[in-house]
Amino acid sequence: MPQDAFTLRLIARELDSMLAGGRINKIVQPGKDEVSLLIYTKKSTVKLVLNTNAQDCGAYFDEREEKAPLVAPNFCMLLRKRVQGAEILGVRLVGFERILCFSLRSASDFSASERKLYLEVMGKYSNLVLTENGVILGAMKTTTLDDSVRRTVFPGVLYTLPAKQDKVDPSDEAALRAVLGEMEGDPGRFLFTRVAGLAPSTAEQIAACYRGGDLTAHVRNFLFSDEISPCVVERDGKPCDFFARRVPGAIPFATIAEAQTYYYTARKTAKAAENAKRRLTSAVRAALKKQEKRLSQTLEKRALCEDCETLRVKGELLTANLHMLSRGMSGCELPNFYDEAGGTLKIALDPQLSPSQNAQSYFKRYRKQKRTLEMLAPQEAETRAELEYLQSLLSAAEVAESREDLLSCEEELEAAGLLKAPQQPRKKARREIPFRSYAFGGFTIHAGRNNLQNDLLVRRSSPEDLWLHAQRYHSCHVVVHTEGRKVPDDVLAFAANVCAKYSDARGERIPVDCTRIKFVKKPPKSKAGFVIYTDFTTLSGDPAKAPV
Repeated sequence: MPQDAFTLRLIARELDSMLAGGRINKIVQPGKDEVSLLIYTKKSTVKLVLNTNAQDCGAYFDEREEKAPLVAPNFCMLLRKRVQGAEILGVRLVGFERILCFSLRSASDFSASERKLYLEVMGKYSNLVLTENGVILGAMKTTTLDDSVRRTVFPGVLYTLPAKQDKVDPSDEAALRAVLGEMEGDPGRFLFTRVAGLAPSTAEQIAACYRGGDLTAHVRNFLFSDEISPCVVERDGKPCDFFARRVPGAIPFATIAEAQTYYYTARKTAKAAENAKRRLTSAVRAALKKQEKRLSQTLEKRALCEDCETLRVKGELLTANLHMLSRGMSGCELPNFYDEAGGTLKIALDPQLSPSQNAQSYFKRYRKQKRTLEMLAPQEAETRAELEYLQSLLSAAEVAESREDLLSCEEELEAAGLLKAPQQPRKKARREIPFRSYAFGGFTIHAGRNNLQNDLLVRRSSPEDLWLHAQRYHSCHVVVHTEGRKVPDDVLAFAANVCAKYSDARGERIPVDCTRIKFVKKPPKSKAGFVIYTDFTTLSGDPAKAPV
């Protein structure tokens, strides 16, 4: 995104026309790099976000509601004390730097003062600084006297601008003309490296629309013209950049503020969804790791007990040959009457025990290992069932696309005890999340978002409805509501594609089983989403052909 001086000058002009005369009613700092100002502009109330994050730095409006932390950070408390209730006198760009200056006037019954809030939009060096009479009152990111930096930013020192780059200021026409007279190579690259306040995309736009003549006049006309045609560029259906000037194929907007709101809202929504998905998958993977460790321990114990029948045989051979043995022997080799070939079996003995006691010792170890095996069998089955269930949860979380998908996954994880459920007011019931719903060929098709919904979908469907599930893979349950009608092949193919899309299978041809609901049974006490089915046919599903 070209948050350069060229774009920021136009943004400052829009903000000044919209916010001048407005009053700051509320200040919230939802994150360490972001401050939200709720401003009453006499026409409406808007939320202005001042962001210093390296990737999202800028000043833009946001319509989303965000929760404020229980304890406000120190900088937020400073802003509330110094500028909450202040009137916005104006917004301007500082020189041709990437710095927005908000002039504020705070007044009380006894005094009035003017303060300036500087938003420095400089990537990872972005900052938000509050000053009064040129002295810093506080900053979002501060330095100390011990830090080896050229510019000191902490309360009590004079506010100074960041060090200038070795580039020419385009407002200096003579200097700009001298530099442009030396231009060689790629024009866009030259403008970016030699002229201050330009992003690479802006430099390329300037070079692309040059049609000959006075290059200096062309550059200055482009940079200092108030002409705008804001737009947002999308890639794969997702906003990837915004511009103050028209870009071919982009989505047009009336103002830069609207373009920024659209861009940043989509970006924040995507980031929030990504964080939510990471939180869910991390919780499931932690549970998977725990169950895998439990299974590994169970298998190790079972391996140690797998020779228990050999212990029984040794005990019986010793009992049958007590007359041949005596105390003090450390071992013996006896005929093995269980061996069809008539071989012998070497048996270790404890010299301190009698032959009878050695035999009883082998029987005792045999009984202990046999009991252990009997106890391990249900434990292993339970652990494997839990692993299978957790894999289905992980699959649902990884294919989640929408906010409803993530909420449904979160709901199931809370029900399974993998996430701590938030405390809800007693009277406030959680809204039921709907199934994924499709209409195709005159038929209604539903798909579950999680295991709980899969069970609910089966229960709510009619016996003659068609049920689909990916074969040998974790997937959502898909139901085609037939209403007594015969389902055409294209409708079945559509449903199979949906089922393949929301599965953990990969490829173009995913086997999908299809049967009637009446042949789908849920075993008692089985995990959510687990069913058994019969009388099925197998279709082929292609995730790429499923609806977006």
